[in-house]
Amino acid sequence: MHPKEAPSDSPDAADRTTLRFADGSSADLLPLVLGGNTFGWTSSEDDGRAVLDAFVDSGGTLIDTADMYSSWAPGHSGGESEIILGRWLATSGRRDRVLVATKVSEHPQYKGLSASTVAAAADGSLLRRGTDRIDLYYAHFDDPSTPLEETAAAFDALVKAGKIRAIGLSNYSADRVAEWFRIARGNGLSLPVALEPHYNLVHRHDFESSLLDVVRRENLAVFPYFSLAAGFLTGKYRSPKDAEGVDRAGMVAGFLTPEGFGVVDALDAVARRHGVSPATVALAWLRSRPGVAAPIASARIPSQLPALLASVTLDLDEQDVTALDMVSRPYA
Repeated sequence: MHPKEAPSDSPDAADRTTLRFADGSSADLLPLVLGGNTFGWTSSEDDGRAVLDAFVDSGGTLIDTADMYSSWAPGHSGGESEIILGRWLATSGRRDRVLVATKVSEHPQYKGLSASTVAAAADGSLLRRGTDRIDLYYAHFDDPSTPLEETAAAFDALVKAGKIRAIGLSNYSADRVAEWFRIARGNGLSLPVALEPHYNLVHRHDFESSLLDVVRRENLAVFPYFSLAAGFLTGKYRSPKDAEGVDRAGMVAGFLTPEGFGVVDALDAVARRHGVSPATVALAWLRSRPGVAAPIASARIPSQLPALLASVTLDLDEQDVTALDMVSRPYA
């Protein structure tokens, strides 16, 4: 049994987007994806479960994680996020109300994208989640050491085996995305349907300068990660001193500049006009961009979730968008 499309207790269908599967079917999504990178890292298991419950209760559908989360944390080995998500799926009774996405190539035990690695990593993810399918499976980072023909065939084999329902690409250049499609079409393989790029108000160039063209050409659903720039676009950092000693200090260091703080000031101004938070505005800006199906955002604790969910129904006007486009132009 698969998740129902546009469940009756979800937001209006006008506030939803679509994910296509390899078999030609599709599912409606809330245009906000819940990121699972905090689970088992900055979120306790209890907080993670509460966030998941609140997200689904609010009509949320797609949950995004990766097999390597959170291998970077001291004492962690990778898979922590998937394990917590799997426990929640097993005890909540909500597996058939959600879609789950994960990624392969960076787990310490499953590095790269050789056929054997992709197959073994997928089985590991399925085991940790305690489920029979991965709804959306991403090639997390390109692996130049493995022929793309081998990787594309490995993902297609997982589709044919019923282990994954859709293929996604993350952190690939536009040329490599196009090459994957050429190989897949030439060999009768399943085509990718989703792209997960690094994209936000202070990181625009990579997506807008090249990836957007292939997105439009191949009708890819775009799910940007780092949508809030590791928390920078929430407005929590107002000076370099604010980032000292925090978990994500290294991730936000490059934004602690006059240009970066100018973007935050512009978010503040738009947020005040609408009576919402800067995070809500930053996500709504992303949601309005060409090709974007839904931004990915994480909530460490349940109280952070309402500001993220509010972005689903915030429609920025021309004045808002122009102001944000202009102030973020140094990053375009």
